[in-house]
Formats: sequence, structure tokens, C-alpha cells
Amino acid sequence: MSTMQSDIGLVGLAVMGQNLALNIADHGFRISVYNRTRETTEKFVAENPSTPGGIQGCASLEELVGSLKRPRKIILLVKAGAPTDSVINSLVPLLEPGDILIDGGNAHWMDTIRRERDLRAKGLRFIGSGVSGGEEGARWGPSLMPGGEYAAWKEIEPIWTAIAAKVDPATGKPLTGASPGKPIQGGVPCTTYIGPDGAGHYVKMVHNGIEYADMQMICEAYALMSGVLGMTPEECSEIFAEWNRGLLDSFLIEITADILRQKDPVTGKPFVEVVLDTAGQKGTGKWTSVNALDLGTPAPTIAEAVFARYLSAVKEERVEASKVLTGPSSSFAGDRKAFIQAIHDALYCSKICAYAQGFQLLQAAEKEYNWKLPLGEIAKIFRGGCIIRARFLQKITEAYERNPQLKNLLLDPYFKNALDSAQANWRMVVASAAQHGVPAPSFYSALAYYDGYRSERLPANLLQAQRDYFGAHTYERVDAPRGKFFHLDWPEPGRPQLEV
Repeated sequence: MSTMQSDIGLVGLAVMGQNLALNIADHGFRISVYNRTRETTEKFVAENPSTPGGIQGCASLEELVGSLKRPRKIILLVKAGAPTDSVINSLVPLLEPGDILIDGGNAHWMDTIRRERDLRAKGLRFIGSGVSGGEEGARWGPSLMPGGEYAAWKEIEPIWTAIAAKVDPATGKPLTGASPGKPIQGGVPCTTYIGPDGAGHYVKMVHNGIEYADMQMICEAYALMSGVLGMTPEECSEIFAEWNRGLLDSFLIEITADILRQKDPVTGKPFVEVVLDTAGQKGTGKWTSVNALDLGTPAPTIAEAVFARYLSAVKEERVEASKVLTGPSSSFAGDRKAFIQAIHDALYCSKICAYAQGFQLLQAAEKEYNWKLPLGEIAKIFRGGCIIRARFLQKITEAYERNPQLKNLLLDPYFKNALDSAQANWRMVVASAAQHGVPAPSFYSALAYYDGYRSERLPANLLQAQRDYFGAHTYERVDAPRGKFFHLDWPEPGRPQLEV
């Protein structure tokens, strides 16, 4: 066993854990690693003998804890839920007051709140840190969203700011070109202190919810190109590659262009055509949607993206239904180039609404969980490393710089003007999708959200009258102060109306 003490430890050497450990070591920090399968630890250390910081393999948790500088800092990258609790329970007896545990998994934020509270009672500090960017992000620079005690954050800040993705300070574009032992130098790190207890994992959850919507909207754009215009995957790829050089420049658009030009190595067909149309999920999109319902905050586009995955999963039912149910048989007779531009505009407008819903949910969570979330900083750290990284996020950052109290992104001058100039195309695309029988739930719901949010008066007046009629749920009046409730003594159904 080495006598040199490490700056930080890591438990869990699946691909994410290995890549994050290499990232940390590349930045000159010595790291001790442990995996419950000893062979995995030994193989990983043997394959990476020379890094700027150094990697020390540990055969036990006791050895891991003993190898660390005080206060000890240990990252947990194990399966969320009970496995995380099990590792924490094994580590607690080995730690001293002031030591810091950092959960980098996709934990539910309420679990993080519980863990932080319980460990604080034992004199230990707990950080719940969202880590976004997948395996590549972990290796070369993720977006990191830490929540917990501020003093504990300051202890890990040098490491977090070093290993996070970096963006150009002038343009906000991600800096690239890292290689083993040669990390990115300079730039603005994509990490910041998010807030107390579960705030970091909550923001990561909302990030994932937005990601669900973003991915679904891109798929709907592809479905319109192929289903309405009859474009091949290769032709769609060219369009997405072109879009990636403009307003829609993003990681997801970039990889979509790559996927659509990929050939299947087995059949030689376009790869996307041999992939079964059933989408999986890990639950964070559902968490976001459920929490939006719990907080009474509208996030319909995120929820529709989740439901679209559920609908994709009933493949056998859909095959049977396709033999029974009919749809429109109209063919496209318009200007193809203009329609492709309209799809672009519909995608951009829907994207604005999805992000507006996500950030509106963050504002609701501030009140519910007694947090103060740095919304502008959150937009900044999403610019690089994470799955939703995009040029678009620079505009969100600027919106909160202009108005830190902004109630909704739709009210920012940039986004208002973007929606004003593109909504005619957006509406045309939504109508065309319906006319041609192409399901586009995220486009539909985003437009309905926009129209609902901009409406001074909604038909909820009739809805509330219905509630008062059948359940005496009361109602408010337009000619009385808000918060004052009334009830009408309704007649039996079908009887004459009450006289004035």
C-alpha cells in the first residue's frame, strides 16, 4: 500500500466511475479507487499506470478511507437507491466528523435531502452532485451540479472546477481537444454551487426532463421530414447537419446528424431503420413530470415526451392497431424547402417552451424546498459537458443577466421576438402534422402551452363553474378581490335557471 495520501476517493468503477477517476487524475489530483469486485480495481489501475495525479487501487473501504487526506472526500458512483444507502452505511463507521461524501449518481433529490440530514446529525457532510454528459462527459469534462453544505462545496470546488467541462468566455461554446494527460486549459468551468441539500440532484433531474423533451422534439422533426416529405435518413442527416451550424447548434442535433447517416454494419441499411421503435428510460423524466404536478407547475411538453416513450413501448399493440385504425391519406403538395424551414422554426419555438417550463419548475421548487437557485448560473453550466448543451443556452444566460427576476423565459425580449417571428411556421407545422397523421405531441403541447400562457382569459371559468355545480367547490369572481370565494346554490340538473 502506498504511503502517499490521495486528494479524493471514489467508490464504483463502472464506466462512469473509471472515466471520472481518469479525469480527476489527468488534472493532477491523486485519487484512490475502490470497487466491490477486486479484479475490476486491479485491472483499472494496471491499465492506467501513469497519470499526472496518480491512481491508487484499494482492496477495501477501510484501505480507501485510510489513504485519504483529511477532511476525507469520497465520491460514490454506484446504483441509485438502496445500493447507495448500503455503501454510505458501510463508510460511516470509518469516517470522522467533517469528512465529505459526494453522491454523483442519478439520485432522487428527496433521498439526497434525507441523506444530507441524517449524515449531518452524525457530524458528516454530504454533497449530492448531478453529473451530466454521459461516459464521454465524465472522461473529458461533465457539467457538475453540486448541492449541500456550502462549506463542503468549497472543499471540493478546486477539483470540481478543474474537471468540469469548459466553455469559451466570449461565445459560451464548449472548448474541445482534451486528450489523456492533457486536459483543457482555461475557459469557464461548467459547475457552480446550486444550493442546500438536494438542490444539485433536483437541478440534474430537471435537466434530464428538458433532455426528454429536446430528444422527442428532434424525433418529431425527423418524423415530419420522413413521413410528410418522404426524405431518406441520409437526406435528413444533411438537414440536421445544416441546422447544427445555426440557431439549433447543439450536442443532440449534432449526434442526430451522425446517427441518420450511419449504415447498419449487418445489413447495410440506414442504421436508424433497423433500430426497433421502442424507447427506454431511467425515470428522471417521469420524476420531473410528477414533481411538476405536485407543485402545480405546467410542464406539459416534458410530460408529453415521457408519455411518447410509454406509447413507443406498447409496440405489439401498435402493430395490431395499425391494422384496424385509419388516418389521413393526404400527400404533400407544397414547397419542400419552405416546409423544412418551417420544421426548423417549429423545433426552435417548441424548444424555447420546453426550457421555459423547466426553468419555471426550478422557480417553483425554490419556494417549495426553501432554496435560492442561481438560474442564470444554471444556464451557464448547461452550456458545456451536459447532454442538452447548446448555443441556445447562451441566450438563456443572457436573459437572466438582463432580468434576474424573470418570471418566464417567454417574457424575455429575445425569446419573445424569436417566437413572434417564427410562430406562423410553428402553427403551420402543427396543423400539417395533424393533417398528415404524423404524431407530434411535443410540438402540439408546446404550442398549447404558449397559447395558454399568453391568454388573458382561459375556459377555466367554465371548468370552475362545473366544479361548483357538482361539488360545491366554490369560485372566485371577476368583480371581487382575488382570494375571496363564493358558492352558487345551484338548482337540480335540468331544472330552470336561478333568477337574477
